Amino acid sequence: MTDEMTYHEAAAEETSAATVLRSSFCGELRSKKFFMLGRLASAASDYLDSSNHCWCRVTQQVVGPDGAKARPERCGPERNCYQSAL
Repeated sequence: MTDEMTYHEAAAEETSAATVLRSSFCGELRSKKFFMLGRLASAASDYLDSSNHCWCRVTQQVVGPDGAKARPERCGPERNCYQSAL
């Protein structure tokens, strides 16, 4: 055997070392406006309409699995229940 990596071994190593992309908002955050957007939300205003109501898709409530409120400004990578939308 040679010391050189095969193409597949090199590709697997590169993939495992790649940085996982994270979105600004949790992929489980939902609102009425979210369903009408037709694209990935990129700002808090993409979630909030005049009702200002959001919920967590996992719990189906206004609080996430960690017990904190589900809000665009709160549902980001810093929470332990965060799931990237990407």
